[in-house]
Amino acid sequence: MKLRILILYVLLLFMLAFQSSNDYLFQVPSNFPKPSYDFSKNALTSPKIQLGRALFYDPILSRNNMISCASCHSQFSAFTHIDHALSHGIEDKIGFRNAPALMNLAWQKLFMRDGAVNHLDVQALAPISNPVEMDENIVQVASKMQHTFIYPQLFYAAFGDSNITGENTLKAISQFMLTLISANSKYDSVMRKEVLYTAQENNGYLLFKKNCSSCHKEPLFTNDSFMNNGLSVDTTLNDYGRYRVTNNAKDSLKFKVPTLRNIEFSYPYMHDGRMKRMADVLNHYTSGIQKSKTLADELKTPIVLSPNEKVDLTAFLLSLTDKTFLFNSKFFYPKELFLNSSKD
Repeated sequence: MKLRILILYVLLLFMLAFQSSNDYLFQVPSNFPKPSYDFSKNALTSPKIQLGRALFYDPILSRNNMISCASCHSQFSAFTHIDHALSHGIEDKIGFRNAPALMNLAWQKLFMRDGAVNHLDVQALAPISNPVEMDENIVQVASKMQHTFIYPQLFYAAFGDSNITGENTLKAISQFMLTLISANSKYDSVMRKEVLYTAQENNGYLLFKKNCSSCHKEPLFTNDSFMNNGLSVDTTLNDYGRYRVTNNAKDSLKFKVPTLRNIEFSYPYMHDGRMKRMADVLNHYTSGIQKSKTLADELKTPIVLSPNEKVDLTAFLLSLTDKTFLFNSKFFYPKELFLNSSKD
């Protein structure tokens, strides 16, 4: 018991040491627009961010204490997963969509592939309560954490109250996710005039601006809207996207436009993970578009790319890889937090 108290004391000193530092706090990249997130309602602090980081990696959020947020959102694959097309949850249950990559969330207004969640501060509630993901109740999550050795202390450091609530749990997870900013790829270095593109990358950039940029708008490489990109319906999943939320026929087959940042590492692609390679994606847009009433206007005119142009476009897409983001130790599993320590 004395050893645990000593460890906790050292840990809290570590967290408080960073409370006045900007190392863990939110900074808007120079080439980014103003965030959509309202920070005045959930002001960032280092203890809250570090608590959120602990929660993100802790399977205590799931009913059987086996599935964490990181189970489907691995940092090294741009906070998505690459080992299967559809998300896997509690007791090996399989979801019906591919886990989206998590980055630059402060600039998003709606979340999930269909926009079913309208605020980042409650986003984590969706996977926690989903029966094929974590299958848990947020009240029960708070109760389980209340009976651990470490979480009452961490919540006290973050919120000034050792009584754990679902609201504060969700806000802490949100704070950590807000810090997942990717803005240091080669593309960003070019935009900051620090380096130059190769001839191939530059040609790919021109092709991108001509054929892709209206939906994948710079610098976030998404327009944060919902569009039908011409995929055929998977007859097993029968997923009609945004329509499931709005019940509006005009939203049928529309899914959120994903960011292309770190696309090199965020495969498999599309809402159901049906495509494993970037080449498959480019081939879809040049020869695989399925026409329907809600097809995006931008795709009604065929996109024509030669084999060499596809190579050049791929070279540009690779310039969106941000290895400082993928390997940032601030986002690593927080082994120093000794998660799930039970009370003596």
